[in-house]
Amino acid sequence: MAAVTGRGDPLALGEVLPPPLPPAASSRGSRWGDHEEIAQIPFKILQGHKDAVSSCHFCCEDTKILSSSFDRSVKLWVGVHIQVFEEEHTAPISECSLTPDNKRVITSSYDKTVKAWDMETGKMLVCLVTSCNISYDGKYVVSGLDKENAICITDAVNATTAMYIQDHHRSTVTRCCFDPDNQRVASVSYDKTIKLWDIVAQSTTVTIDEGHSNVISDCCFTLDGRYLCTASWDRTLKIWDIKTGDFRHHGPIVLKEGHQGSVSSCLFSKDASLVVSGAYDKSIAVWDIRTGYKKLTLQGHGDWVMDVAVSSNKKWILSSSKVVVNLHVPFFFLFFLHLHQCEDCEKPFSLLQCNDSGVVTKCVFCRLAMPTRNIMPLPPTCSPDL
Repeated sequence: MAAVTGRGDPLALGEVLPPPLPPAASSRGSRWGDHEEIAQIPFKILQGHKDAVSSCHFCCEDTKILSSSFDRSVKLWVGVHIQVFEEEHTAPISECSLTPDNKRVITSSYDKTVKAWDMETGKMLVCLVTSCNISYDGKYVVSGLDKENAICITDAVNATTAMYIQDHHRSTVTRCCFDPDNQRVASVSYDKTIKLWDIVAQSTTVTIDEGHSNVISDCCFTLDGRYLCTASWDRTLKIWDIKTGDFRHHGPIVLKEGHQGSVSSCLFSKDASLVVSGAYDKSIAVWDIRTGYKKLTLQGHGDWVMDVAVSSNKKWILSSSKVVVNLHVPFFFLFFLHLHQCEDCEKPFSLLQCNDSGVVTKCVFCRLAMPTRNIMPLPPTCSPDL
C-alpha cells in the first residue's frame, strides 16, 4: 500500500526528526498564543502540538485556525479554546483540509490513510486509503501516492475510487490539487515535472518537463484558475499562465532570490495580488505578483517552514513549522509596542521597543504598496485559441 506523500519533506525521504521542543512558559496570562518581542512585525505563537506542525489553514471566514502535526493530531484553534481531533491515525499526519461547507476535516497520514472527521463532534466519519486535497465543490478528494507514482481521485461521500492514474509521474508525487472549476488536477513531483489531468477527458492535457531544476514541492491555483504557482527545492517559485497557455511562448514568471533554502510551500492570496512562500531557511516571503518582487521577509521560526496560509483580507499570514505555529499580525498592539504615524497614509502603526533595525517611517501596508525596481510586467495577452 502506498504511503501518503507530503510536499517533499525530509520525513518522506527517511530523515529522522529531532525531538520536539518543550512549550515555552508564558508570564502574561492566558492570551491567545505567546507574543514574540523581537520582530519588526509582531506575531503570535500558538503552542499545543508536541511535534512538527505539517499543515495550517485559516477557516470559517478567518475566525478559526486548523493545523495538523506529526504528533498524529489535528487542532482547531478558536481563541484560547482548542478542539482536538486525535487517536485515529497511527503515524504522523502529513496534511489537513476543510470541506467548503466547514462541516468536515480531511486528514492524510503516513499510515497510508485519509480520514474524514465531523467538525462539530470531532468524531471520525470515514477512512480512505489515499491522500488529501478537496475539490472546491467538496465532492472529491485527490491523492498523491509514492506507490506507482500515481494520483487517485476518490468520492468524498461514499469513499469509493473514481479515478486511479498509475505512473502519472516518473517519481513520487509531492503535491496535487484541484483547479477552482473542479475540472483539472495539477500535480508536481520529485521528477521535476508539472502535469494537469483533465477529469472530463480523463487524460493529461499539460505536461511541463523540467519545470524546475530540482524537486517541485508544492503547487496552487489562483481563484480564477488562470495561474498555477509552483515551489521548488531550487529556491525559486514560478507562476504559469495555465488558462491561456502563454507560458509556452514566454515562459513563466520566476520569483527568485527570496529564500536561501529550498522552498517548501506556496499560496496565492484570494485576489491573486500576492504569493506567500515558506522555506527550509526558516523564513516566509511575501511576493508582489505584478512586479515579481519580494515585498517582505518574515522570520521567527526555529526550524524549516512547512506550510503557509493567508487570510481573506491579507492582513494575517499563518505559518507552520517543525516547532510551532506562528501567526503574523501586522496590526496587533500590546503594551510594549511604540505607536508611530505613517508618513504616507498618516495612520498609526506599531514598532517594538526592542526594534533596532533602523528608522521605519511607513506602515507595512504602505511599504507593500511602494513602487519597486526591476518591475516584471505580466505576460502579454494571448489569443484565447491557444
